[in-house]
Amino acid sequence: MSISYMTRQQQAVLSCIQKCAGGTATAAELAEILHGEGQAIGLTTVYRQLEKLEKQGLVHKIVTDEGAQYQFCDCHRRGHDCFLMKCEHCGKVEHVDCDHLAPLYSHMYEAHHFRINPQRTLFYGICRTCAEEAEGRE
Repeated sequence: MSISYMTRQQQAVLSCIQKCAGGTATAAELAEILHGEGQAIGLTTVYRQLEKLEKQGLVHKIVTDEGAQYQFCDCHRRGHDCFLMKCEHCGKVEHVDCDHLAPLYSHMYEAHHFRINPQRTLFYGICRTCAEEAEGRE
């Protein structure tokens, strides 16, 4: 998707999330940071801008048991597919920029007439750290 114009508020939210640890934050955290920087952007506006950024492929929305988190991503803009992996043990979400799933996406469309949205693909499993800790306890 071509990004031809961004409002000042959209730019502020995008810039803010890029500066967060791991490029990940909740809408409330972003609103708090923006207020601390002197930006007059309310929480509802932050949510609205995050929704627009998600549609543009610049953030992933990650729904967790605690609520939604948003993660910066410019893979789509660079012409790459990506996906997210969530550890079922520790809850950590990792962003993966990997083209190895492209053949699967093609197969799903050609054989099953179903187009996968890589931006909304989330795999569940166990991360390396948790797997190694579990092996150490055995």
